[in-house]
Amino acid sequence: MTRLFDIFFSVLGMIALSPVFFIIYVMIRIESKGGGFYCQERVGKDGAGFRLLKFRSMRIGADRQGLITIGGHDSRITRVGYFIRKYKIDELPQLFNVLKGDMSLVGPRPEVRKYTDMYTDEQRRVLSIRPGITDYASIKYADENVILGQADDPDKVYVEQIMPDKIRLNMRYIENHNLREYFKIIFLTIKKII
Repeated sequence: MTRLFDIFFSVLGMIALSPVFFIIYVMIRIESKGGGFYCQERVGKDGAGFRLLKFRSMRIGADRQGLITIGGHDSRITRVGYFIRKYKIDELPQLFNVLKGDMSLVGPRPEVRKYTDMYTDEQRRVLSIRPGITDYASIKYADENVILGQADDPDKVYVEQIMPDKIRLNMRYIENHNLREYFKIIFLTIKKII
């Protein structure tokens, strides 16, 4: 049933937000070289890889310097990039991933394979459902880049503290995977952004 809502809301969102898509795309292209979108290989349902789509918020080739971004201290992020990240606008193109079926609106945020390869058997349960644009972990860690920016070793903090807590929060949705939780998380996400 959530798949029908995913299709409906993703189509509705893409139509309603098409002017925003255009403006953001143009702003990104004006500020820095390269395209307006960024694709990255992520791990989806049952461990299958897919290409996650975002608005590009970093300079071209910046991802070769590391996978984790660290808030205001990350010189790889453009000025437009800071703005679209702050308001989660960079995530909007993932509506295409939702429509395609790689993702849902609600579900565990998809990780890069480097981190899913570290999962225990229990943690791999987060790969039993479609990943999503938002979840309880996204709401709790809306300021994740700031937290990592204050860490001496951001990668270590992510792997040892943030990632296990995110998985714990994801389990909450997996164990209560129903329409009520789906809409509750969407509402809480909108509230957090506002």
